[in-house]
Amino acid sequence: MNQYETTFIVTPVLSDEDVKKTIKEYMDFLKSNGAEIVEEAHWGLKQLAYPIKKKTTGIYHHVEYTADTAMIEKFELSLRRDESIMRFLTIRVDKYAKKYNDDKRAGLVGRNKKKQEPKKVEEA
Repeated sequence: MNQYETTFIVTPVLSDEDVKKTIKEYMDFLKSNGAEIVEEAHWGLKQLAYPIKKKTTGIYHHVEYTADTAMIEKFELSLRRDESIMRFLTIRVDKYAKKYNDDKRAGLVGRNKKKQEPKKVEEA
């Protein structure tokens, strides 16, 4: 089982309820096909770098999971067929990216890095 990350953009035309329903359907699809979800992040409405289907914004959702290769093909096929998904990107996470993601979740690196207290020097 390899670890993967998929980020997909949902069209902003949908209502909040429909967006949540769409995201839940894909998370359920992953779970029902044997994938184990490591982390899920809803990035929300973001400005696109260039217009896609005459839209300048999109609702981003990111999921990190472990799965086998055959399941990825099914998952991407369902994303391609869904008209509410504007774009998606799936990458296989190597051991270095996996360690970085684990460190980021633990607060050792990245934006949410926990500040370390300076070490106190004992006077002799």
